[in-house]
Amino acid sequence: MHDTLLLFGATGDLAVRMLFPSIAHLLRDRLLPADFRVVAIGRQDHTTEQFRDWLGPRMQEIAAKELRDGDLDLLLPRIDYVCADLADPQSIPQQLGFARGRHCVSYLATPPGLFIAITQGLKAAGLLDAPSRLVLEKPLGRDLASAREINAAIRDCVSEDRVFRIDHYLGKAAVQNLLALRFGNTLLEAVWNHQWIESVDILIAETTGVDGRDSYYATSGALRDMVQNHVLQLLCLIAMEPPSSLGADNVRDEKLKVLRALRPMRADDAARDSVRGRYVAGVVESRAVPGYVPPAGHDTETFVAVRAAVDNWRWSGVPFRLCTGKRLSERVTQIVVSFRPTSHWLFENPRREKAAPNRLLIRLQPEEDIELGLMSSLAGSEWGALELQPLPLDLSMSRSTPRRIAYERLLLDALNGNTALFVRSDEVEAAWAWVDSIVAAWSQAELPVLAYPAGSWGPEEAADFLPGALTAPRRVDRGRA
Repeated sequence: MHDTLLLFGATGDLAVRMLFPSIAHLLRDRLLPADFRVVAIGRQDHTTEQFRDWLGPRMQEIAAKELRDGDLDLLLPRIDYVCADLADPQSIPQQLGFARGRHCVSYLATPPGLFIAITQGLKAAGLLDAPSRLVLEKPLGRDLASAREINAAIRDCVSEDRVFRIDHYLGKAAVQNLLALRFGNTLLEAVWNHQWIESVDILIAETTGVDGRDSYYATSGALRDMVQNHVLQLLCLIAMEPPSSLGADNVRDEKLKVLRALRPMRADDAARDSVRGRYVAGVVESRAVPGYVPPAGHDTETFVAVRAAVDNWRWSGVPFRLCTGKRLSERVTQIVVSFRPTSHWLFENPRREKAAPNRLLIRLQPEEDIELGLMSSLAGSEWGALELQPLPLDLSMSRSTPRRIAYERLLLDALNGNTALFVRSDEVEAAWAWVDSIVAAWSQAELPVLAYPAGSWGPEEAADFLPGALTAPRRVDRGRA
């Protein structure tokens, strides 16, 4: 295991909210080397003591629920701070030369516009020489062209087997359990195709807004921020073919096939197969919140719904409805697999058209739940006919089972050199190719951004894209945002 983490963007929200608490947990559980060090790198002109004095209270303010007594006492003494100009490749050899010779993992928790400069600086400093490793946060670029540019620059500095592109959803235990459900159960794998599955719904709903990310979000929007990575990774795990083994490249090869099988969107289909939205003022969790107003010149969406098609033998004709948005009614991430109706309905109550289809509900947050919806009989001796009602079969693990922050698992894997839960360069580019087709279709079709009140389920026009388990969106007057 490598013993040094070079953390770029150490004063950012991600580092304070997720990365430093994850490191503290791993230290507490003695999963890191005894001499493990964190070199925190940022643009602010702090000394190490000043950074520690800033970080401790900041973590207690925004990540208190992730901390236990004694965590900061374990973490803070292991952190050294270095001030560097992250946009200047020459600054890094000057400031980080002392780390050369250590087994380093460089973690770039920075905007993608800094990836090339930092990587070139690390190479010049000798900090990417084998066996050192490089970790890149999402998003990798903002379109296919920029992703290819970043990937090409990285290849010039470090080999692909030592590059770890993070999508933190892949570190979630519930997401990893998708592989167990798919390939560890004959019952499910036997019906996991278009003959038995009618539709797949993937929803990532957030109650939070754009708050504090205005400059990034203005040029990103929900499509680039969430669909290109989190949503598509979930789609791949649902739709992929069984790999020959759980080796990193075997799994990623199958995910890549799914991404390349996604049907590009055309302008003629944009209005039918997608909806864009932007939240206006409303009420979320009993609190009034303002609407999002992007900077002038930006037509940014905070909600997106897309009907995707995977053009291969397994999924021919099965719609994948992908939906994500900010300031929605609930915070929930879930996948709903709806099975086709029985071929011949025998029962009078309910009638065939009112019978609930079998559904597999996989909820990833806020709680991890797996539920299979079946039909069960209420028959008794006094009944002359069978009456059926939906019966949820709870397949969930005990809620007392401890769960790690996704970043804990991913940090350990990066330090140990396990790439299975990270995204390969060709995956990134295939995902951007599909997303770019949507952006182009929206532009050609001049698809409007529809207003929806904060605290609702998005634009009314998106009701058909939402899983049936959700409450219908509120009925309100709509306008163009």
